[in-house]
Amino acid sequence: MPVTILVGGQWGDEGKGKVIDILASRTDMVIRSQGGNNAGHTVVHDGVTHKFHLIPSGILFPDCRCVIGNGTVLDPSVLIEEIKELEEGGIATRDHLVISDRAHMIMPYHPVIDRLEEEQRGDDRLGTTYRGIGPAYQDKIRRIGFRIGDLAKPRFMEKKLKFVLRLKNDVLRNLYHAEEFDEQRVLDEMLGYGKALEPYLCDIFPLVQDALDSDQKVLLEGAQGAMLDIDFGTYPYVTSSWPTAGGALTGSGIPPREVDVTMGVFKAYTTRVGYGPMPTELEGAEGEQLRELGAEYGTTTGRARRVGWFDGAVAKYAARLNGLDSVALTKLDVLSEYQTIKVATGYFHRGQYLSYPVSNISHLKHCEPVYEELPGWQSPIGDARSWEDLPPNCQAYIERISQIIGAPIDIISVGPSREQTVFRKLPY
Repeated sequence: MPVTILVGGQWGDEGKGKVIDILASRTDMVIRSQGGNNAGHTVVHDGVTHKFHLIPSGILFPDCRCVIGNGTVLDPSVLIEEIKELEEGGIATRDHLVISDRAHMIMPYHPVIDRLEEEQRGDDRLGTTYRGIGPAYQDKIRRIGFRIGDLAKPRFMEKKLKFVLRLKNDVLRNLYHAEEFDEQRVLDEMLGYGKALEPYLCDIFPLVQDALDSDQKVLLEGAQGAMLDIDFGTYPYVTSSWPTAGGALTGSGIPPREVDVTMGVFKAYTTRVGYGPMPTELEGAEGEQLRELGAEYGTTTGRARRVGWFDGAVAKYAARLNGLDSVALTKLDVLSEYQTIKVATGYFHRGQYLSYPVSNISHLKHCEPVYEELPGWQSPIGDARSWEDLPPNCQAYIERISQIIGAPIDIISVGPSREQTVFRKLPY
């Protein structure tokens, strides 16, 4: 069973990029299984900071085959630019990056509709990134989406675009009173992208199955986090895909029996971007202090993230939902200045104790967290390289978090660089 699934255990932005970078050095294949360029992974590798949006973080390792899976939605222009930046930085992509021809495309009209729809929501807006992710997934489910493999079929593209663009232009004209899209211009633009991406496109099914048959180590790289799952997250304030272990399998074509380890990544505190309930959120000066200490601004959007204490109820929920075997805890160093640190173990809502984030978001929005207070360690830990290097209070915090989650914490990040990591155990 050579497959490891890596998922975010909170609302995304947990620091998965660094963990993927660590594991990819020991991996034969990394598959990005869902999401689009609304996600971002920041990796500090050999002193250089890389920001990935679509390409798997394993691209930094020449012997690691990187796969963009069928569960993703791709903006071809963004993908081409990301490939170009890597090539200009001396990182070859042609030999070890492949893109599933089943992956759906973000068409030029999707970001426009995304923005217009969000503006129409007014005070009920969701806080999307305007990248067109939701509309692209919507068209996939409606069966009027375009797969990236369609770019190799100009006549098919022309025929289908004539039908689909009529639907889109009707909406733009009659609902939003916005500018319509020209069919020929869209077709020419997309076919141009097809020529640039053609060397990377393939049916990944035999490639992935061959990797499994030969016992290669395969890492499934997810975007976002469990609390943004379209079914089990804080709906409707969620993403448009399934950033959970089950979604990783669907988005890559791998059966459950092949999975060996499912690892969850958690920050030592909690953050989220956009709107929706966040029970442990800190506002005012407290929130600003934590945000600045953690440099909590989005990799993709630059937006300030909402911040709060570690939410153990969310963590337990994510652990059960994904079947976590192992945990990576990130950004622990950010808490080093605090004299006391709070951890939520559950909530109260109208006198009722809740041990997990309930589906009724209006209830969740008005929940009062039940906190434990743990003593801080008030000393820098960025130089720690072993468990014994960590202060006793820091060790106690980790152990309590592990107990709440219900899974062992095997990787501990004490700073942004690859070297600033304490390993208790690697999944393989």
